[in-house]
Amino acid sequence: MQTAKPIELHGKPVAGGKFPLVCTPLIGRTREQILHELQVVLAKKPDILEWRVDFFDGIGNAADVIGVASAIKSTANGVPLLFTRRSVHEGGEKIALSEEQVITLYQAVCASGQVDAIDFEMNNDPAHITQVREAAKANDIKLVLSFHNFSFTPNGDTLNQRFLQADELGADIAKVAVMSRNPEDALTLLSATLSASQKLRIPLISLSMGPYGSLTRLFGWSFGSALTFAVGESSSAPGQLPIEDLNTVLAIVKKSIAGSH
Repeated sequence: MQTAKPIELHGKPVAGGKFPLVCTPLIGRTREQILHELQVVLAKKPDILEWRVDFFDGIGNAADVIGVASAIKSTANGVPLLFTRRSVHEGGEKIALSEEQVITLYQAVCASGQVDAIDFEMNNDPAHITQVREAAKANDIKLVLSFHNFSFTPNGDTLNQRFLQADELGADIAKVAVMSRNPEDALTLLSATLSASQKLRIPLISLSMGPYGSLTRLFGWSFGSALTFAVGESSSAPGQLPIEDLNTVLAIVKKSIAGSH
């Protein structure tokens, strides 16, 4: 059933090769809010944490950003940290940094060694992608190249091209997230996921947002998506499910699939 590759960090599969991994976002505005959120989330045993730094009021000060990343890492008991600045164009929060300043921030965070992976959008300037990729590679940090469409689900060919583009741009992990407005959209995303997982050299993450998108969050792993997102305390995208509900469904589906062989 499983066709995809598990995500590895620092030469080892995350959570012993668990498939799919469950990632929970941290979206606090202040250091205090983030560390409170972290305590709530850790109790629910996620496999990966994602810090959405575009929500952080202190994003303009690299030392503050690195300080929070360090605090997360020291508290997280080995749970890996994915560092993400989501741009406004792809559903993120508005920030006061130029793109050049964002690149400088990514470079500083990579050099700090306080994160395990970074997410950067494949629609960014190719020169910026190169700079971020080189910073990640130099510091043994995995690069997720991502594409988000919060309006609709492109056709299957377009989705497959996006997965392939991430691979061609030197990503360690490809991510595609789109909006499902009906069951057909969810099916399009799942079909593209299965196709890409059989072709790509790298692990992939796929999901749909919105109510119908919840189907892809629950079942996308069986089509090849190596990771799914769940709410620990606060949602970072429409359609995210509470981690407890997600884990319950994953256990039931895995048991059913295993029992059918």
